Amino acid sequence: MYHYLGEMYRLGATDRIVAPTDLAEALHVTAPAVARMVERMQQVGLVERTPYKGVQLTGRGQRAALQSLRYHRLSEAFLVTVMGYGWHEAHDMADALAEIADEAFVERMDSLAGHPTRCPHGEPIPTAEGVMPVVEDQSLLELEAGFQGRISRVKVRDEAILIYLSELAMVPGQPIEVVSRAPFRGPLRVRLGSHEQVIGADLAGSILVEGAS
Repeated sequence: MYHYLGEMYRLGATDRIVAPTDLAEALHVTAPAVARMVERMQQVGLVERTPYKGVQLTGRGQRAALQSLRYHRLSEAFLVTVMGYGWHEAHDMADALAEIADEAFVERMDSLAGHPTRCPHGEPIPTAEGVMPVVEDQSLLELEAGFQGRISRVKVRDEAILIYLSELAMVPGQPIEVVSRAPFRGPLRVRLGSHEQVIGADLAGSILVEGAS
């Protein structure tokens, strides 16, 4: 249920109906598994189900989802900052850690990690009061040549890609400049510190940046 709540929030189930097929794809589970979990969550008042359309989080469900995201993202930050895990290793371990954590345990992780406001991938960490910080950024793919800013979030879970991005120093907080871009969703040339790198459109679409051109 913890995993479902967080994924539903990420899919936008706070203000729209999310199709069960989208939820199944995001969680890598079967449609029957989604149906069973949705029924359980509906019974305890976490979701509202619209027949033949999908599900949406209730107010109670939103609060529970924000708590699950807080626990998960703080766990990731703790694992990377304090325990020395790579950002490519933290996601699955954070899932396991967050499932057994309570608020006191999470507060201790928060303190030891230096009270981070974002997880290692740049996602904002909800406050203990259940407030999700607003992040204003946009996909690298949407930017024109000459843009200068910094990497805000990296929306990738594949371990191999995260290792590759780390080797390029293409991580949250890294200054970045769009040097040039090919037309028709062609590759982009970007400057990261003192070196330039060419990246494809698919990868660029997963990197969010903030700043002023």
